[in-house]
Amino acid sequence: MTTFFMFGNYSPEAVKRIDPRRTKKTEEIIKGYGGTLQWVYSLLGEYDLLLMVELPGVPEAVQASLAITAETGISIRSAPALPVAIFDDLATSTLRSLRVKETPPQHD
Repeated sequence: MTTFFMFGNYSPEAVKRIDPRRTKKTEEIIKGYGGTLQWVYSLLGEYDLLLMVELPGVPEAVQASLAITAETGISIRSAPALPVAIFDDLATSTLRSLRVKETPPQHD
């Protein structure tokens, strides 16, 4: 499973329909694509909502994002996320392999 952060913005019409049942509908949509809704927060600022979701992959995230927007009127932007420990491992191994390639040959 891949972790995704979904950033949501209410349309003017969506604001008029705020309802706990819509949150439940969003959870059902995510489950329908093989995922789980970990949590949802309401925000002040650039985005109105932040959801943390586990989904099988990018295709399912695209489908879930589109379905949520179509069903709720909430515009969704999704971003995959990695735990920082995995990111650190990937970055370290990548940078290490780049340094090996850049090391000039030594002549005796």
